[in-house]
Parts: sequence; structure tokens; C-alpha cells
Amino acid sequence: MKAVVIDKYGKVPMRLAEMPVPEIEEYEVLAEIHAASINPIDFKIRDGKVKMLLTYKMPLILGNDFSGVVVKVGSKVTLFKAGDEIYARPRKSKIGTFAEYISVHEDDIALKPKNLTFEEAASIPLVGLTAYQAFSDRLQLQKGQKVFIQAGAGGVGTFAIQLAKLMGATVATTASEAGMNLVKSLGADEVINYKTEKFEDVLKNYDAVFDTLGGGILEKSFNVVKEGGKIVSVSGLPNARFAKEYGSGFFKTLLFSAASSKLTALEKKHHVQYTFLFMEPSGEQLRIIADYIESGKIKPVIDKVFSFGDFQKAMEYAESGRAKGKVIIKIK
Repeated sequence: MKAVVIDKYGKVPMRLAEMPVPEIEEYEVLAEIHAASINPIDFKIRDGKVKMLLTYKMPLILGNDFSGVVVKVGSKVTLFKAGDEIYARPRKSKIGTFAEYISVHEDDIALKPKNLTFEEAASIPLVGLTAYQAFSDRLQLQKGQKVFIQAGAGGVGTFAIQLAKLMGATVATTASEAGMNLVKSLGADEVINYKTEKFEDVLKNYDAVFDTLGGGILEKSFNVVKEGGKIVSVSGLPNARFAKEYGSGFFKTLLFSAASSKLTALEKKHHVQYTFLFMEPSGEQLRIIADYIESGKIKPVIDKVFSFGDFQKAMEYAESGRAKGKVIIKIK
């Protein structure tokens, strides 16, 4: 099968290679991939930035979510059959959606929302699960609460705004002039033009922050949360609390604790709880998300669809940060 691979970590060009079609285990299905989406985790894996959390053998097929069709099922698979149209975020040890086929555990799969094309469905799994786990599991977002979502016009942001509104929250977000109308159309109540305004001067007493940017932006987010509030980040540094939950062991827990000491100090100063989110695959949660989509409560937001042959261009465009919504690679 054709697949997009890297041979070493770093900002190196990917290449199209001939790879063997994956073997399936008893609880796995073999899926023919029709479309895949590009996510920031793809650049982080390529650049070797998540080596502390994930180790991969080279050559590595990149790509973290997809939609496609089941072509074969393992001997103990009960939920799916050949011909089923599915979408999924495979588990972290089994990534590789920039390819013609993938083997994926049945627990990580759900039937594709019936009202979406394969390209639209491929845009959902990673951002959908990230936002769902941030709001339901980490922030425990309640109706009537106020949540600040960073970078509302991005892939995660466009989904997160819709989900937060569905959960009954008041939503503030940041966007450039070019993204203003989009985030308002998705339901954002307050939109801050990050090029002309400082969000930390405008927003106060928020119950929760969902950070997708990390660094100095995350640190400033502590100023907008009220005492007892919560911040969850997918781009900040993992802290000791995360390391213990993740079962990272004593040495890594110590390293994470040291690396995130500034965030821990901000937690104490502002009386706020900070958590790093390392999203987990879940077919069950994807079924909930499919229901939201089929009932018209959430819609996919796609910026551009690239052909499989243009994978390098697609990656560069996604990495430029200009995309409003998701960037998709059409594989079949």
C-alpha cells in the first residue's frame, strides 16, 4: 500500500513509500482509508516533541484520524462487519492514517455520521474527542458556566465552540479579523481580536479555560479564571498530576514536575487547577459525537481538501496556522 512516512525525527520532508498492508489482530479491523485529517500532534510527532510520552519505530507512518470502510474483521470483532463506513482516532501505538489501509481496534471505532462525506467525517475524530474529553472529563463544564476557548477558528476551536454551546456554556474565544465571522456563526458569545486586543485585559472571572496554544498564552490564561476554576491544555507542559495519572514512573514524574514548575506556581498563586490533556481514543465517545452531528447540533468545519499526492503541501498549509477549520487529505 502507499503511505506517507518519515525516516527520522525533525522538520524533514515526508515521503510516499510502499509499505505492507497491516496485519490485524483478533479484536481489530482492517480499514480502507478514504480520507484523513492533519492535526498539530502530527507535527509534534514528526519533530520528536512527544518522545517522552510516545516512542515509535522508523519508518513511521504519520496521521492520527481517518474515515473509511471496513474490509476485514478479526476473529473476535463483534461490533463491525466488512462494508461498514467508519471513522476513528486509532490508539497512539497504532497511528498511521496517511496511508491506504490501517488496522484499528474495534473499541476505537464508530460508524461514520450518515449525513457526512468521508472528507467531512475525517475532520472530526481527533478534535471531537479532544474537546469532548476536555469539557466532560477534565473541566466538568456545566450549563451556565463561562469558558474561554483559545484559537476559536482552528481545527479544535471550531468544534469546541459548538460543543461548549451545546452544553449550555457561555463562550469567549480569540480569532483574527479573518476568523471573526466564522467563530460568531458557530455560537461564540464574545470574540477577541488577538491582533488588536489582549484577552487577559478583557476577560475576568471565567470558570474554565481550554488552551490549545501553550507557552506564554497559557500562562496569561491564569489571569482570566476565577478562584477554584480550571484550565485544561493540549499544548502546555505535562505536570506531575498528569504523570501520576498516566503512570509515567518516578523519574518522568520528577522531570514533568520540574518542567512545569512555573505552571504549578501559577496554580497556587491564582487558586486554579491546571491539567494537561493527552486525549484517549474512544469509539463510545465517537458514537455520542456522531449523534450530535446527525441531529444537526454540530457541523464539521473544513478549510481545504488536498489530494493524497499533495500531502507535503497539505502539511505545510496546516502548519502555517492560516487554516480556518480542518485540513483534509483525500486518500481514495
